[in-house]
Amino acid sequence: MVSPNRYDVTDWPVGDAADDIGEVINSIIADVRARQDRSDDGGRGKPGAVIHIPPGDYRLRTQVLVDLSFLRIEGSGHGFTSSSIRFNVPEDEWDDLHELWPGGSRVLVDLDVPDGAEPSAGAAFLVAREGSPRISSVEFAGFCIDGLHFEADGSGLDPENTYANGKTGIHVASANDSFRVNSMGFVYLEHALTVHHADALSVHDNFVAECGSCIELRGWGQASKVTDNLVGAGPRGHSILAENHGGLLVTANNVFPRGASSVHLTGVSRSSVTNNRLHSFYPGMVVLEDCSEVLVATNHLLRDSEPWTPFVGVDNGLDDDHGLLRVGGTGNSVIGNHVSEVLAAASVRPPGTTPVVIRLVDGTGHHVANNHVVATDIDPGTGESAFEAQVDALLGARSSRPLEVVTVLVDPASTANTVLDSGRRDQVVIDATVNAFRPTPGIGEG
Repeated sequence: MVSPNRYDVTDWPVGDAADDIGEVINSIIADVRARQDRSDDGGRGKPGAVIHIPPGDYRLRTQVLVDLSFLRIEGSGHGFTSSSIRFNVPEDEWDDLHELWPGGSRVLVDLDVPDGAEPSAGAAFLVAREGSPRISSVEFAGFCIDGLHFEADGSGLDPENTYANGKTGIHVASANDSFRVNSMGFVYLEHALTVHHADALSVHDNFVAECGSCIELRGWGQASKVTDNLVGAGPRGHSILAENHGGLLVTANNVFPRGASSVHLTGVSRSSVTNNRLHSFYPGMVVLEDCSEVLVATNHLLRDSEPWTPFVGVDNGLDDDHGLLRVGGTGNSVIGNHVSEVLAAASVRPPGTTPVVIRLVDGTGHHVANNHVVATDIDPGTGESAFEAQVDALLGARSSRPLEVVTVLVDPASTANTVLDSGRRDQVVIDATVNAFRPTPGIGEG
């Protein structure tokens, strides 16, 4: 028996999914709304529906508006492949590539986005419904949203390397409960996933890369999680950003370099950033801004230099004394992290600056303990192959020289902190009259 609440975009009589899947899905949502028009029908309600996208390419010329609960839009494969690598291969070599475009169940975002439009205007999927109760249990799973091309932005970069096109994958504008974004692929979007006012959101096991900004939790929210994702933003965007959230869990993500930040939290409280592998080409990779009682623990942070020729010289504009992990607010903990700082001493900016690893910029009561910093000075290398250049850079860290760093810098605006075993006495800059400090013992010290 086929459920009337399960749809296939290729079987729907309205529109042509290959030409405009947006028109088709909007028509399906209208059908669900028309059939499920009673909030209470003898104890039965509105069960919602599943919309299936089989493997294939589906152009989206009309924005999808999701304004009902209990809707699952699912595909049969996230289909991610690197568009950046393709566009940086000479076009006369494309015939030798096994594939050119992302695959799986692929939605091609072909919206006409006016210059300066709000991010929601360029969204392939806009979720918006006001009133009570909040829209709930909307799921996106197992398909690829592809922004197709980036555009010139005046930077002088190849237009395909700007991370700018005004397109968004999924934009959730309304307060929401128990949303799930799982096993999705996002590529070549200026904003991949933006969610406002989330409660119990799960962003899990997605491949979100080569997007201007990747995962953005905006406005405010609570009790949500960002887990087990592969993520990589552009040099002016955020890989993982959250504003004014409580009870947020950011765990087991593998964050690729090139994003302006790996994890940026603003006004976040009583939340955790744990067990992530974070990689950045620039300072400012983890930022806690006006945060309280956030735990940053057992992460691996790697800072090294851009090895891929098309992006050499591109950065996020921050100097090396900014801090890799920058903390402000009240009562935050930075415990048991491993930091690998792998730089050519001659490339430190500005010249003569000592790079800073952990910087407490303001607030009180921060606890920094048992962090291990390995800082090495290497001769930088570059390459034309993104994959081989990056692997060579990672493995090349074995042959290096010590690099002088400040492991912890406590600014005068931050007091009553505790810094334990996170750097030798000569590596920590701190006023011990207003902070508690125990240095890591040096060799031969009792």
